[in-house]
Amino acid sequence: MGDRPDVPEEFVARIDAVLGGWRGVTREPAWVGIRWKVRDATIAHVFGGEDFLFRIIFRGEPDEVAAFDHMGPPYFKVAWGSNVIGMTIDEHTDWDELAEALQDSYRIQAPVSWAADA
Repeated sequence: MGDRPDVPEEFVARIDAVLGGWRGVTREPAWVGIRWKVRDATIAHVFGGEDFLFRIIFRGEPDEVAAFDHMGPPYFKVAWGSNVIGMTIDEHTDWDELAEALQDSYRIQAPVSWAADA
């Protein structure tokens, strides 16, 4: 595996600002980058690629996965999981749009009674 850049702390802080206050969410190192989980379910995973681009993956409803894939960059299809959406992030990222997607991801991954509060 080639070198991968560390995720900028600004990106981590922005994601934490969205996910950090929700019930049961934990942040931890992943095999590469950082992930946020509720119980054993990953809500989001951010990492630097060997191409030095930063990516985040999160969960979505199947129709959303198809819609995001058809939108093209900054979104991309993830090769695994039927409910996984990928997005490159950089200084031009629409963080409000990403926050909405992360909230949806939490609602998909969290227990139903917790998701209702998000």
